Amino acid sequence: MGLAVQWEAARMRGHALTSNNGKWKRTRETHSILALIVGVGLTLTGCSKSAPSGSRVNASATIHIQSVAAQEETLPRRVEAVGSLFALDESTISSQVEGPVTQIAVDVGDVVEERQVMVSIDPTELQFAMENQRAAVRQVRAQLGIGPDDPPPSDPSKVALVQRAAADLFDAKQKFDRAQALFQAQLISPEDRDAASARYDNARASHDLAIQQVDQLAGQLQSSEAMRRLAEKKVADASIRAPFNGAVKERKVNLGEYLKVQSPVMVLVRMDQLRARLEVPEKWAGAVHTGATVDIHVGAFPDEVFQGKLTRINPSVNSDSRSFEVEAMIPNPKSKLKPGFFVQGSLPSNVEEKVVTIPQDAVKYVFGTYSVFVVNGGRLAERTIKPGAQNQTPQGVRVEVIEGLRAGERIAMAPAGTNLYDGAPVHE
Repeated sequence: MGLAVQWEAARMRGHALTSNNGKWKRTRETHSILALIVGVGLTLTGCSKSAPSGSRVNASATIHIQSVAAQEETLPRRVEAVGSLFALDESTISSQVEGPVTQIAVDVGDVVEERQVMVSIDPTELQFAMENQRAAVRQVRAQLGIGPDDPPPSDPSKVALVQRAAADLFDAKQKFDRAQALFQAQLISPEDRDAASARYDNARASHDLAIQQVDQLAGQLQSSEAMRRLAEKKVADASIRAPFNGAVKERKVNLGEYLKVQSPVMVLVRMDQLRARLEVPEKWAGAVHTGATVDIHVGAFPDEVFQGKLTRINPSVNSDSRSFEVEAMIPNPKSKLKPGFFVQGSLPSNVEEKVVTIPQDAVKYVFGTYSVFVVNGGRLAERTIKPGAQNQTPQGVRVEVIEGLRAGERIAMAPAGTNLYDGAPVHE
């Protein structure tokens, strides 16, 4: 109120001056302003001196917390390791026949089943070659006198070709025997007997040749059958199929492209199971064994744990990293995991150690830093810690503290919605 009166008085005095006396006007205004400044200073000084001593911070405004002590426990140690996921099978599928591409049924990322057609090649020329081989087979079977599904003859004497030669041989032998008897009776000349003998020898050679022809035809039939099956296989190979259930990783062919034999068309990976290859420090060489259950964590699914079985342990240690590689098979029925994922693995061991543990709810995480609030003389002190493994207990999840906290120190746990800060006064 004093300040307002003084400001109003100064304003009234300034307006009372006449315009023909400017010099005195400025002088009186100056004096009025100086008087105003002095008045304001006296007023502020008076207000400062009148501030009550009770304006200090109220010591009773503290935060209600519950404190728990960091506990030292003896726990079985788990082997922590990092690594990557790899496909169980990764195959580059190539063409087995030549020809232009007429259809591409799948592309990158598509899931395929075993025997599913991925790429089709024009089979026209292959079908002509197949028909040619089938005709060759029918021709040989006709010469052998067998049906389309009959096996090759095991007894050549039952083949018509040999039977005709055998009949000619029998006739020639009968005639030769009669000629020999007539010659001995001096009823025919030696020339007639020699002619009958020649016909007999010729029939016997023809019979032997017929048996050889049957054996040759049987071998030719086997060869023709094999060529026919090969031609049929090439026709089937014109449809390039997936060799196993998986997903297409890479496509290497375009529609209309002419493929040669062994031209790559697709890269296929198996996804139902993955290999987790982990690097284990050498000090744990005696603590890990095949058949153990491995827990796998990936960044894409931070709240999920994937489990598998340890199947292989590398017998040698890498001299540069001082670690050895282990491999675990991880089931992946829903294809959540992908080859190439970075993984963190945890393996059981028979080693026990003393560790400091605290409740998970007492840990604060901000921008990659883990910390807790330690109760010290009625105030909080924020302290950075290095957490370790998490263990499920009947009382809840407890976190191992590797660095930053000693057993017995009490840490604060505030009710939900309460913000703790460094230096905050607290009470229980």
